[in-house]
Amino acid sequence: MREYLLVLLVAAVFTYAATTLVRYLAFAIGAVTPVRARDVHSVPIPRLGGVAMFCGFAAAVALGSQLPYLSGLFGSRELLGVLLGAGIITLLGAIDDVRDLDWLTKLAGQVLAGGVMAFFGVQLLSIPVFGVTVLPEPVLVTLTILIVVVSTNAVNFVDGLDGLAAGVVFISAGAFFAWSYLVSHNFDPPNVFTTATFITAALMGCCLGFLPHNLHPARLFMGDAGALLLGLLLSAATISMTGSVDPNSSVAATSATTAFLLPLFLPVAIMALPILDMLLAVVRRTRRGDLPWKPDAHHLHHQLLKIGHSHRRAVALMYLWSALLAVGAVSFAFFPPLATAVVLVLLLVVAAVLTWQPGRRVS
Repeated sequence: MREYLLVLLVAAVFTYAATTLVRYLAFAIGAVTPVRARDVHSVPIPRLGGVAMFCGFAAAVALGSQLPYLSGLFGSRELLGVLLGAGIITLLGAIDDVRDLDWLTKLAGQVLAGGVMAFFGVQLLSIPVFGVTVLPEPVLVTLTILIVVVSTNAVNFVDGLDGLAAGVVFISAGAFFAWSYLVSHNFDPPNVFTTATFITAALMGCCLGFLPHNLHPARLFMGDAGALLLGLLLSAATISMTGSVDPNSSVAATSATTAFLLPLFLPVAIMALPILDMLLAVVRRTRRGDLPWKPDAHHLHHQLLKIGHSHRRAVALMYLWSALLAVGAVSFAFFPPLATAVVLVLLLVVAAVLTWQPGRRVS
């Protein structure tokens, strides 16, 4: 655990320091977000924060390669593949932050980043359906790339308020870290040093280092460079861990039902809020005849503002919902399912009351 804490700290420190430099760079090259109809900020804000987070992640990878236990992860090429994929997606996002790329170019870049990771071994080896199911490699590679595309776009969709995306991803990464760290004790032989756990530790550090610059009122936005990077790193952890856990031998096997459902359910539940926001946006836009990727001001965080919440309270509520869904899902792996479900439902009711309270005041 101490090595993971060191990785988290290094990623946070390097991200925090690099963010200050990136802010000046963004002004110099014109990577500035103007005030648009769908935005909530009132003055132009520089972006490119993802470049700073990539620096933090790269520093964490460099450190990990030198640490006694974590260096064993570098015997394979997985982390190199993740670093290269992260570099590609960050470059793609940075160019978009400056020049506004079209959707097809961005999709091609996401597919390329996912393909590079798969080439270096970061791909699904099986899927946890009916125990462990091995599919033909082309199918598994396609599913790997699909996970990357969905995850990157989900984070990009939820990035609409100061501190929102970085905070939600920090919560998601923390939940995934807890699950992958504890469940890996049941590996044969036990081994808590896994690629997924390393990635989520570094990812939490990147988010922590960036948040002081991004909390309301933000001095720098992460831009597409940051949103795509965070989504890719979450997907890399998911891909690396999914299929590595035998549902019948892990701590998930508190019951037959839990053993079957958890490996399928947990990766989705951890990212439930961004994925839900993305799905709602796609349905909403296609129903009114717009393209799915056409921006609007009707995301979940916009709805909270319309209800009457302040900017900071809306972000805090999104954090709360994200934590309940992510931590609640992980709890099923370690506590009795019935008791966990009861507690989770009660907490969700409390969250619902807090969410709709301003609406009752206005009426």
